[in-house]
Amino acid sequence: MRKIFVRCLWAFLGASVLTAVVAFWAIAKGWIGYMPPIEELQNPINRYATQIYSADGKIMGTWNYNRENRILVDYSQLAPALVQALVATEDVRFYEHSGIDFYALGRAIVKRGLLGHKSAGGGSTITQQLAKQLYSSTAHSVIERLLQKPIEWVIAVQLERNYTKDEIISMYLNYFDFLHNAVGIKTAASTYFGKEPKDLTVNEAAVLIGLCKNPSYFNPVRHPDRCTERRNVVLSQMEKAGYLSEEECARYTAEPLKLNFHVNDHKDGVAVYFRDYLRRYMMAKRPERSDYPSWNMVRFHQDSINWENDPLYGWCNKNRKKNGETYNLYSDGLRVYTTIDSRMQEYAEQAVYKHVVKYLQPAFNREIKGKKSAPYSGNLTMEQVNKILMRSVRQCERYRVLKESGATEEQIRKSFNTKTEMSVFTYHGEVDTIMTPLDSIRYYKSFLRCGFMSMCPQNGAVKAYVGGLNFTHFAYDMCMEGRRQVGSTIKPFLYSLAMENGFSPCDLAPNVQQTYMVAGKPWTPRNSSHSRYGEMVTLKWGLQQSNNWISAYLMSKLNPQAFVTLLREYGINNPEIHPSMSLCLGPCDITVAEMVSAYTAFVNHGIRTAPLLVTRIEDNEGNVVAQFRPRMNEVISEESAHKMLYMLKAVIDGGTGGRLRYMYNITGEVGGKTGTTNNNSDAWFMGITPNLVSGCWVGGDDRDIHFSMTSIGQGASGALPIWAYFMKSVYADKRLGYSPEAVFDLPPGYNPCKMDESGLDATNAGGNIEDIFE
Repeated sequence: MRKIFVRCLWAFLGASVLTAVVAFWAIAKGWIGYMPPIEELQNPINRYATQIYSADGKIMGTWNYNRENRILVDYSQLAPALVQALVATEDVRFYEHSGIDFYALGRAIVKRGLLGHKSAGGGSTITQQLAKQLYSSTAHSVIERLLQKPIEWVIAVQLERNYTKDEIISMYLNYFDFLHNAVGIKTAASTYFGKEPKDLTVNEAAVLIGLCKNPSYFNPVRHPDRCTERRNVVLSQMEKAGYLSEEECARYTAEPLKLNFHVNDHKDGVAVYFRDYLRRYMMAKRPERSDYPSWNMVRFHQDSINWENDPLYGWCNKNRKKNGETYNLYSDGLRVYTTIDSRMQEYAEQAVYKHVVKYLQPAFNREIKGKKSAPYSGNLTMEQVNKILMRSVRQCERYRVLKESGATEEQIRKSFNTKTEMSVFTYHGEVDTIMTPLDSIRYYKSFLRCGFMSMCPQNGAVKAYVGGLNFTHFAYDMCMEGRRQVGSTIKPFLYSLAMENGFSPCDLAPNVQQTYMVAGKPWTPRNSSHSRYGEMVTLKWGLQQSNNWISAYLMSKLNPQAFVTLLREYGINNPEIHPSMSLCLGPCDITVAEMVSAYTAFVNHGIRTAPLLVTRIEDNEGNVVAQFRPRMNEVISEESAHKMLYMLKAVIDGGTGGRLRYMYNITGEVGGKTGTTNNNSDAWFMGITPNLVSGCWVGGDDRDIHFSMTSIGQGASGALPIWAYFMKSVYADKRLGYSPEAVFDLPPGYNPCKMDESGLDATNAGGNIEDIFE
């Protein structure tokens, strides 16, 4: 009987071993449960965030799927304390086993399973934990739960066969979710301590490794006491494993928890508007007219041109990876190297904030205070104001939700006029208040908007890009996408057309108000100044003083259609610009980026340079998959460009841009042009130096939101100071290499009013424009 019992036990043991072997074999073959293909085991983490780099090597931010803000970090970039803390705490025999620690597994079964010791520790190795994170889904039944652990064992063994111990450590830390959108050790180190993983101290490493047990429970932000206790446990384990001495452990344990916490969010960081625009630009699809509403054909026109002419536009959908799939910015772990200089970007943002937020916004608030029509112009009736507001109501998300729920117009109107609790934006932080949704629309409309861009005229590199003042609350990009009337900043294009047609800066024109017949109707342009009225003045003086009468007179001598054609050559792609006499005063809508790009032609010998946003793109292995070069086209002759530089410099040295000299003490060679539209709705300034072309626009969200006082609302006071603050900072930073001593590339002693045959054409120097057409 005893022999039979022993034989039965051996038979049971043998059957159990055989069953286990067969089960593990079946799991390995994928016949039972889930076994990832060998290709996945060789590349287990296939979703990494794309990193965006500035020209000076700073990481500006990432693009990623929600909760997968993961950036690949090599083992060599990990602080030794990180690896030591992880091994000591999670798997002290990590370097001795091949994926399964049978000693720790047996200990866990006996102590935890049979004796009920909860502090006996688990049996999972680091490799098993990685396998669980990568491939184990939540078990939904008893059978699935029974299979889950054997499947993890098999995958762990396979991972050990495919990777070195160092690679497994780096994969584990790259994959783990440390909360607060900090997925992976690189983002976690930045989020909690503002550091790179290689720079973490022992205590900081212990904090992050402590989170691996339960990041929610030991959250250092919400539960600092629990986190400190867990950190001390990790430090104690490091001492037991021999990584720390007893004295070191005691010293580190006594230190308080020190965080430098900052959540990494796509709405924060360097050049937020730029990064958002670039993301959409690179992931754009081939434009189809049916995808654009009828009111946005300008955008369709621009996108169609970009698709054909710019390799960067829609790059992700124009190019394919080795496997034949198109690129995905959110998961392919690309490295995008931009032309933005993080220092110049900071100076641009500071300049915008200093002038708009600190000066213009308070002045505007004082001006509209107590007005029933606020923030709209006092020239509007309340009926007109309400009509504009209702248009904004119909465009907002609240209206759409109510409409889709079946609410009537009367119910929606009541909802928008019912006070409710809400948090509203201020430049000093969010404020809790009670107001109606309609009043909140008026409130947000009261904030002034701004767009700014600076680029190198020689190669098109965009050095600074400001699309607005707060991306979270005012996401619409007023640099590349927002179009506003440009006013007098269009005049240099008109004057360049004149130079192309044989004119000289010193040709004379009558400074008088005249009426012109346009499409059978009289048109009489107005002028803000009557200085030198009735005199014959030079074209140089006309541009210098931004005189509308001279521009209109000049336009009457030129071809409006030729002017529109020239604007296209300058890179201005609004299809709604039509030839007319009034075009000379800038009633057309153009973006800041288009204007800056157009003005590069004056500095660059008549060659206009398109904005260059990215220099190269690398894949997640560091291979260069794309390189981008400047895109240029000749707009005007070198001779005409020289004449324009001569006149644009005069605008600063004695014209509407003169306050750059006497108020802001900007020295060196500078050219520029101010611009102001009707009722001060738009304030512009375009500034050029030998190595930088920059442009700025300031205005309200709607054209009827503006200053009533020209002294504040005009381009010279609304936009010019931003350029001045920016350039003063750029010049002061010697690392950037920009100097006020730089000079424009003009012939020695250049003066278009004193020309001879060895230089330039002197035929009409100082002559009457009328004589040219005799």
